[in-house]
Amino acid sequence: MNKSKSAELYNRSLKLFPGGVHSPVRSFKSVYGTPIFIEKGDGAYIWDADGNKFLDFCCSWGPLILGHKPPQVVKKITEALHNGTSFGAPNHYSLELGQLIIDNNRFIDKIRFVNSGTEAVMSAVRLARGATGRDKIVKFEGCYHGHVDHLLVKAGSGLVTFAESSSAGVPNAFANETLVCPLDDLVALETIFEEHGQNIAGVIIEPIPANNGLLVQDKNYLIALRELCTKYGSLLIFDEVISGFRVGFEGAAGYYEITPDIITYGKIIGGGLPVGAYGANAEIMGFVSPDGPVYQAGTLSGNPVAMAAGLAQIEACLEPGFYCNLYHKTADMMESLNQFVDEKELPISFVQVGSIFWIAFDENRITKASQIESEKMIYFKEMHKHLLENGIYLGPSGYEVGFVSAAHTKEDLNFAVEKLKEAMMVAFEEVSS
Repeated sequence: MNKSKSAELYNRSLKLFPGGVHSPVRSFKSVYGTPIFIEKGDGAYIWDADGNKFLDFCCSWGPLILGHKPPQVVKKITEALHNGTSFGAPNHYSLELGQLIIDNNRFIDKIRFVNSGTEAVMSAVRLARGATGRDKIVKFEGCYHGHVDHLLVKAGSGLVTFAESSSAGVPNAFANETLVCPLDDLVALETIFEEHGQNIAGVIIEPIPANNGLLVQDKNYLIALRELCTKYGSLLIFDEVISGFRVGFEGAAGYYEITPDIITYGKIIGGGLPVGAYGANAEIMGFVSPDGPVYQAGTLSGNPVAMAAGLAQIEACLEPGFYCNLYHKTADMMESLNQFVDEKELPISFVQVGSIFWIAFDENRITKASQIESEKMIYFKEMHKHLLENGIYLGPSGYEVGFVSAAHTKEDLNFAVEKLKEAMMVAFEEVSS
């Protein structure tokens, strides 16, 4: 595969940007080669600077549930652009999008639009503290919530521990306000509440953890978490930046029929443009400025172009059968791949929730980050190289999930299945030789 133009662009980027990129995983440090620079996308496909065509399962890390350049989204963006790009004032697109979301979501009464998932999480955590008057936040190993200082932490040495900074620039004093608990461990969860319950403002979790593998949790575990939060007066925050509008219109809250206190959204509600949001019932949202004392603002929040794009995409998600079709397309693909690995006796499993999938290099179910064996990522590295050379684009890390969009056809997915089968066999042969 010719990558000369991408290589040239990357060399230029190295002189301008840290690592030559604007987000670390894009640097290809976990796979072979250097980043490919994408020039365009259309439907389920993307093209790089050298003209190479790829069937895309990254989908911009999840937002493109309709695929690239869907006509209805492009039309709405163009309509909004004719009237301007930003006003720093209310606009009817944000009103329409907010109304559409709230009218079709049982779990929130009011919503506030921001500019990213990280910003949504940051605001939700501040809201939990402001509403409860407490300081401590509980997070879980294996769940990522953006680069918020208090949440950019790792566990210490105990079963349930105060966190330690996992990035330079995060003061330990910030990390000390965060408690880290392992996923899928009810005893640890109960212990943390017994010891710190009166000081816990909120517990934040990806109800469908999808930033460090796809670590699907049992519904009963999430119900127990809900009950503990209620018992101790702590607010339960569902980080649905990935799962929101992806596994269903009501996200994981609807999928599990569990009511969180605050929900964060992002990705899909921007129609491919930068966006984030957080929502809750009217009482909790009443703490947000200007109604209440919890301050949060943003020059580009509710940007008309982003709101217009999100409106067009969310309207499409409400069409009858939309999520059912996405699920079955993804399920058929996963079934074919899991049948193949069983026949070949490969220690791999393809994990799925809705239209999200993950390649797990283990035959057993993985529910905790500690169960992922980092040395097995060499298999993904080999697979990624083969797939890229054969026209399949996955995110350049074995810890990242993949996404199926409405634009992926049955023929596309059959093609991907065959290439994934080839890639698995090549990877195991390369590693064993």
